[in-house]
This record gives sequence, structure tokens and C-alpha cells, in this order.
Amino acid sequence: MALKKYKPTTPGQRFKIISAFDDITTSKPEKSLLVPNKKSGGRNNDGKMTMRYMGGGHKRKYRIIDFKRDKDGIIGTVKSIEYDPNRTARIALIFYADGEKRYIIAPHGLKVEQKIVSGKGASPDIGNTLFLSEVPFGTVIHNIELRPGQGAKMSRSAGAHAQLMSREGKFAIIKLPSGETRMILQTCKATIGMVSNIDKSLERSGKAGRNRWLGRRPRTRGVAMNPVDHPMGGGEGRASGGHPRSRKGLPAKGYKTRAKKKASSKYIIERRKK
Repeated sequence: MALKKYKPTTPGQRFKIISAFDDITTSKPEKSLLVPNKKSGGRNNDGKMTMRYMGGGHKRKYRIIDFKRDKDGIIGTVKSIEYDPNRTARIALIFYADGEKRYIIAPHGLKVEQKIVSGKGASPDIGNTLFLSEVPFGTVIHNIELRPGQGAKMSRSAGAHAQLMSREGKFAIIKLPSGETRMILQTCKATIGMVSNIDKSLERSGKAGRNRWLGRRPRTRGVAMNPVDHPMGGGEGRASGGHPRSRKGLPAKGYKTRAKKKASSKYIIERRKK
């Protein structure tokens, strides 16, 4: 995974750092795994804008991703590594021995023609999906289920990963990059390795237009609004806006918004670091 820096021939190129896309092997997606992805532009069924700062952007088709990895014991072959406009990670097209094709989130280091498998007894190699009860201690994992059979919910974006620390009773202890340590049932599945496109966080768009291509419209600062529109609005001249808050009045820095009686709190051993 490499980054590409441009010569400053235009103002937009001067600070632009994007992926070189050298890990991608094809530009044509598998048609049988595409579905329409209609955009709302932030409007509801009456045409009224209910979400701000959305609209425009390039047309996309959604790629159906296999987050469950439930083809246990059937060997799959990696046919291509592809770009997915709907997520930061790369995706891999898998041809299974029984003839079925599926997309998966591509782990870092996965190669074309590599064999992968999931389920009980699978070896802890990159791209294989195992039950947490069979993953060796200290292994880097991603695509982690929170409930058995639910499908992966954690560590799915570019460069994301977690580490299996230990096992206690029916739970596995997972350490997340945020510093949070939590318990997950050993009957949940996880995939070996970290998610591809690990340099995504180092990219810089270089110009506002690239955000518009992604469907993101300009965001108005709260301090530039009137008091009726935002708690930080109003004042004479360029007022600072006072305490940083959201539009709904919730403090923006350091204020904990997690529900105190949330059911999953009992599975968290150590909270994420501030």
C-alpha cells in the first residue's frame, strides 16, 4: 500500500496525498454482487431536508459484502482485490469451490490466487475466519462479531484491527486500538489479520471539491449562525461562541454521552483511554 504525492502544478495538487491504488488488480466489479444505491440528498419522503450537509457526489453501486463468513469448510480462492466506493477498506472477490462468488473485506497482505477458508479447524492464516475459541493468543484480528452468527460489526474500516489477549470461561478478552478491553463470546467469529489500506489515515484530499465528489456539502460553523439556529450563534462582531456545544446543546469536548444503564457495559473491562 503506497501513497502518491503530486507536484504542485495547481493549488488543488499542492497538498494532495492519495492512494496509489497499486494493490488493486481490477477496475470492473462483479455484476452479480452489485445492487443499486440510491441517494436521498438528506431529504425525507416529503422532499424536506432532514439531514444537513448531504447531497451531490458521484453515483455508486453497493457491493454486497459477506460479513458472516458462514461458508464453513469450503475453500475459496481470491480472484481480485478491488476498490469499493462505499468504504475505506479494499474488498476481495472470492470464488468458492462450490461455484459461489462473494466479496469480503480484504485483509492487509491478502494476495490474488491465495486460498482462504472459514469455520472450525481453519488454520490461523491471513484471511481465514475462525471462532474466537480457536484463535491463538496475541493474534491480530478484524471483522469481529458481537453476537454469534450476527456478522462482523467491529474493526471493519481501513487499517482497523484488534488483538486477542486471553480467554475466561465462555468469553474471549479483546483489546481494541482505542485502549478498550472487552469480553466477547468465544462462539463469535473473527478474521485473521488487519484490514487493508492501512495508509488511509495519511491521505489528504487537497481541495474542497474532492469532498463534494463524496457527497459532502460545505458545513456551516455554529459561531457563524444566529442564536435561533445554534447555541454558539449570535453576538456582536466575531464572538467566540462560548462553550463548544452541538446544535442540540450537548457539550462537545469531554462530555460522556454513553447511556449509564447500557446493557453491553458489563462486557467492557477497561474503558478506552481519553
